[in-house]
Amino acid sequence: MTSSYERIKAECKKKNQLWEDPDFPAVQTSVFYHQTPPFTFQWKRPQEIVPQPVFINDSTTHFDITPGKMGDRWLVSCLGILYLSKGLFYRVVPADQSFDPPYYGVFRFRLWWCGEWVEVLVDDRLPTINGKLAFLQTQNTNSFWPGLLEKAYAKLHGSYEALKYGTLLDGLADLTGGITESIPIRAENVPIRPAIMYSLLDTTSIVTCTVNTSTNTAQIRNQLEKLPNGICIGSNYRLCSLDKAETLMGDSVQLVRLRDPMALGNFGTGEGYNGDWSSLSNSWERVSVQERDRLLGQLDIGDFWISFADLAQIFTHLECVHLDSDTARDEPSLSDKSRKWLMRMYQGAWRKGVTAGGCRNNPDSFHINPQLQLFLNEKEDVIISLNQHSVMEPKVIGFTLYNLSTVQNKISECLPKSFFKKHKSLQNSQYTNSRQISQRCCLDAGRYLIMATTFEPMEESAFSVRVLGSSIRLSLLETQTMLLLDPFPSLNANQKIQADLSGSGTAQYEPVFLQLADDHKTINCYDLQELLEACLPNDYIKSCASLDVCRQVVCLMDKTNRGRITFTDFKVFMVNLKSWQGVFKIHTKEKSGILRAERLRDALYDVGFQLSTEILSILVLRYMRRDGTLRLGDYVSAILHLTMAFEIFKVKDLNQDGVIKLGLAEWIKSALMC
Repeated sequence: MTSSYERIKAECKKKNQLWEDPDFPAVQTSVFYHQTPPFTFQWKRPQEIVPQPVFINDSTTHFDITPGKMGDRWLVSCLGILYLSKGLFYRVVPADQSFDPPYYGVFRFRLWWCGEWVEVLVDDRLPTINGKLAFLQTQNTNSFWPGLLEKAYAKLHGSYEALKYGTLLDGLADLTGGITESIPIRAENVPIRPAIMYSLLDTTSIVTCTVNTSTNTAQIRNQLEKLPNGICIGSNYRLCSLDKAETLMGDSVQLVRLRDPMALGNFGTGEGYNGDWSSLSNSWERVSVQERDRLLGQLDIGDFWISFADLAQIFTHLECVHLDSDTARDEPSLSDKSRKWLMRMYQGAWRKGVTAGGCRNNPDSFHINPQLQLFLNEKEDVIISLNQHSVMEPKVIGFTLYNLSTVQNKISECLPKSFFKKHKSLQNSQYTNSRQISQRCCLDAGRYLIMATTFEPMEESAFSVRVLGSSIRLSLLETQTMLLLDPFPSLNANQKIQADLSGSGTAQYEPVFLQLADDHKTINCYDLQELLEACLPNDYIKSCASLDVCRQVVCLMDKTNRGRITFTDFKVFMVNLKSWQGVFKIHTKEKSGILRAERLRDALYDVGFQLSTEILSILVLRYMRRDGTLRLGDYVSAILHLTMAFEIFKVKDLNQDGVIKLGLAEWIKSALMC
C-alpha cells in the first residue's frame, strides 16, 4: 500500500508544486491558539531563510540548538538526549530526506503518540520573525531538522503554543517510545547510592541527571541560569559510567562520568562544569599521571568527571527513559546491556457507564474500571506506567495495585465490588493530570491486579498501561457473558409468583384488560400501552409504558406470531416488572427513579445477566441519557432485549456447544426481534 508520504510526493510531482499541509496551515492560530501573539509571523520555507539549507548536517558532532522565542527549553533538552542516541534519533528523524531535487516541501517524522508509533507529515513552511526562525533553530549550521521536528510535534499538540506547557518526561517518552521515571537523588527513604546507578546503567535505559530548583516544573522549564560550578539548571546530563580514582594517598574517590549534549555549543554561558574533577581541576594532582590519563582518556565530546559526593549535592533528580528490548535494539549505546527490559502493554478506554468507574473514593463504581492481572515469575522491580490519550483536555489519572497472591482460586473474570471492599490496596500512584504516570514497584513473585482509573467517574479517555520487567505477563480480566438465572420466569415455574397472585395483586387489572381485548381475549402492543398507562401508579414506573417497551413485551411473549398476548402473559409481565422494580430501587441510591449508568452492570447481574464489557457498552450506548443515567423504562427495555437474545440463541443452539449458525435471512430476523 502506498504511504501518505509517497502519495503526497507523487501528487506534488504531477502538479509541479510544493506541498501545503491542510491539517496544520501556515496561519497565526497554528502558533498561538489561546493567546494573542505580540508579533505577526511570516511563514517561510528554508530556501527563503538561508541560501543552502540542509536537513541534517552530518559533518558536525555537537549539539547547537536554541529554543527561540517560545522558550521551550525542555524540548531542547529532550532533543539533546535524542541527538546523543543516534539509533533512536534516526528512527524519529528519517535520514532519507533532504532539500535536494526532487524536493516537494514535505517531511516526515516518527513519534510515539497515544500508545503507538505514528508518522507525522508536515510541510516546510516555518514561522519566522524578521526573516529568522521564531522557534527551534541551530546556531552554527543550516540544519532544519530541529525546526521541522518541532513543527511535527506542534501539529500533534494542536499548536506551537501547547509546547510551552510541555514537560521533559513527556517529551522523552514521545521521542523514544520509552517509559520515563523521575527519581529524587536525596530522597529520605531511599537515597541514591552508586550501586543504584550501576544497576540503572546495566539496563536498556537512558539515565540523566538534572537540577530542579522547584517542585513546580512550570517554574523551571525555561530557566537558563547556571550554578557557580557551571552546571545549568533544568538541563539533563547523560549518565555514562562510574569509576574510581585511586589517589596518591592510597584512598579512592567514586567518580561519575556525565555528558552535556550542549557542552560544545553556544547555548547558555560559561564553559561547562568547572568543579572538582573537571578537566582543568586541581583535583587531578591527587592521582598519578597514569591514573589521570586513564580516566581522562575515557572522556568523549561533552563528557566530564564529577565525584559522586558532589553529584549527590548538586543534582536533585535522576530522570530515566526505560526502553524495552525491541525499542533499544537499534541503539548502539544500549546494545551491550546485560539486563533488557521486557514490556507488556494494554490499550483500553474509560467509557461512561461501562469502564469509567473513577478512583477508590467511588466504592460503588470503582470495580467497573478495566482490571489487569499481572503475573511475576520471580521477585523483581517492575515499572508500571499509565498514559492517557487525552492530550488537549487531560484528565486526572492514576492507578492502584492489589496483591492477588492471597486469593486461592484462579481468577479469570472481573473481580466484583465485594473484593475491593474487603481487600486493601498494595500500592497507589499519585493522581495528576499528567499525560503519563509511572511508578517503580518491588514485587514478590505472584499475581497482582492493576486498576487504572480517572479520579472522577464518568470521565472518558483512551489510555495505555505498560509494564516493564524481566519475567512478566499481563492480561485483561473479562467477564464471560452468560445467563445465571431466568430473568423472566413464568407463573407455573415460580411458587413465589403463584403466592403473589393468590392475593389481589394482578386481579384488579383484568376488567380493564377485557375491555381492551378482542374476541379471543388478547391485546396488541397499542392496547398494552393503554392498559399500562391506566394501571401503573406513578410517573416513575410509567416510563415502562412506552410503545417500544410494549412492542418488546408482545414480541417476547407472543408465541403465535399474531402480535397479541393473553391476560396470563400480562400477569407474568406485571409480576416480573414488580421484581425488576425492586432490584432497580436497590441500585438507585442518590435519587429515586434514577439509575447511574455505571451501576447498570450490577443491576442486570441481580436479575440474572452476567455481561461482558463489550456487550455492556452497547447497552449503555443505547440506553444511557445525556446526564449519564437510566430510567426504569430503560432498564426494563434492556432486560427484555437481553431475554429475547438469550432465548433466540438457546433455541438455535441445537448442539448446546455455545455456537449457532445463521443464514442471512435468519440473522436479520433474529436481530430485528431483539
